[in-house]
Amino acid sequence: MKRIAFILLSMAFALGAIASDVKIDKENCTITKDGKTYNLYGKVKIVNNFEDIKVKIVDCFEDVDVRIVEHFEDSCGKVKIVENFEDVKVKIVDSFEDIRVKLVEHFEGVKN
Repeated sequence: MKRIAFILLSMAFALGAIASDVKIDKENCTITKDGKTYNLYGKVKIVNNFEDIKVKIVDCFEDVDVRIVEHFEDSCGKVKIVENFEDVKVKIVDSFEDIRVKLVEHFEGVKN
């Protein structure tokens, strides 16, 4: 019995240590991770290491609809992919994401 309780307690502690503090503010179109706030629009650099946010690309049950644009990335859900002078660094992942994103052509923004 003590062994089972120890295993369950260890698993709960491990999951708590792995989980990061991520909050999406739908009104301000921002995401806060580990005390830092990032806009869900603007200039984005795709990286493999040292990311600010982990993103999973999905077809349904998304947190935000994103449209990739060349200009005027100044409103919620509009993103310009850049190599330099980014606002946020993003890593595309298959699991353990901070936010789920659906790529769209129209009607971008945070889902309610």
